[in-house]
Amino acid sequence: MNILILGSGGREHSLAWAIKQNPKCDRLICAPGNAGMAAISDCATLDIMDGGAVRDFCLENAVDFVVIGPEAPLAAGVADRLRAAGILCFGPSQAAAALESSKSFTKEVCAAAGAPTAGWARFDQVEAAAAYIAAQGAPIVVKADGLAAGKGVVVATDVAEAQAAAKDMLGGAFGAAGAEVVIEEFMPGEEASLFVLCNGTSCLPIGSAQDHKRAHDGDSGSNTGGMGAYSPAPVLTPEIEAEVMARIIRPTLAEMVRRGTPYQGVLYAGLMIDKGQARLVEYNVRFGDPECQVLAMRLGAQILDLLLATAEDRLHEIAVNFAPDHALSVVMASRGYPGAYQKGSEIHGLDALPSNSHQEVFHAGTSARDGQITATGGRVLNITARADSLRAARRLAYEMVDAIDWPEGFCRRDIGWRALEG
Repeated sequence: MNILILGSGGREHSLAWAIKQNPKCDRLICAPGNAGMAAISDCATLDIMDGGAVRDFCLENAVDFVVIGPEAPLAAGVADRLRAAGILCFGPSQAAAALESSKSFTKEVCAAAGAPTAGWARFDQVEAAAAYIAAQGAPIVVKADGLAAGKGVVVATDVAEAQAAAKDMLGGAFGAAGAEVVIEEFMPGEEASLFVLCNGTSCLPIGSAQDHKRAHDGDSGSNTGGMGAYSPAPVLTPEIEAEVMARIIRPTLAEMVRRGTPYQGVLYAGLMIDKGQARLVEYNVRFGDPECQVLAMRLGAQILDLLLATAEDRLHEIAVNFAPDHALSVVMASRGYPGAYQKGSEIHGLDALPSNSHQEVFHAGTSARDGQITATGGRVLNITARADSLRAARRLAYEMVDAIDWPEGFCRRDIGWRALEG
């Protein structure tokens, strides 16, 4: 079959890498793709936010199946346009994608479903938000209500910091995404993510992971889109996972069906786990990045079968086959990220690195020019490895990092610390 993947990040490269291994894949197209994806697929110049353009491309190129990687085209309704044209697609409708595109919508769904989450309030005026923060005290969490590329969250340790964050967001720091803010109770504990394939009320968990949001070692520095991840997350035990499915995931899916907006795709549940109990931090309506990279490394070619079963409403027919192993991914980013950074620096040494089922470099912000790989984004490479133990996977990943010649890049050196040293 001919398969189109929309996106250009490490998440999409890892999906392409896994899907390419499946014999069902005859032709793989990525739009717009990156240098790594270009090495294993045909890359197309296509505006992935334009549902009509994506639909026309699929019809012109006999595309059988579309996998939508990022959240923005989902929130823009691209999946709706494809389904209306009879094109098989993995990803939720625009209405269902509100589980990520509006944090207040998710809170309302959780309240109706009885799913445990943090106490919250929504504001569109600075003065009212500041008064609420003063009354609640700190620590407290301030979030832009809309899509902010994973960066519109401030965990404030004092009232002044929280009030400043609310003022910035409502003042336009995140554009339309910050037109409203959600202010939440601070939840203590350890954060982990569970990924569940869903279609209506059918669902299938496909793995857990733990991300590293802060830019620098020891969870210091600014929030980022993610500086590394590992899978599985030991804190998310089988018992806690079963409780999450029963108290959070299934009630959410039932509420979405009740509202007339059934959910189809992957549901990424960010969870806070404290004293053996989990509460929902937030939902995302796509695979995490860099969490997808470690899941793809562990799942391999079966990812295509899982995504197809979801899109074709056959989740009840399929099971997940995980090897009892571990995967870890280290993000290499341009110096200055998540703030200002320079583009165009050259990256050397990639050709000499292993490329197999246990070690792989997934590209994110890269391009190829005259055979030379250059950095074009903030998060640039995902150095990923799997092994029988998390410690061995980390050793393999950092051996690859150390072999890369890129003075303009940086990475955290402590990915996996919670599981290995906590």
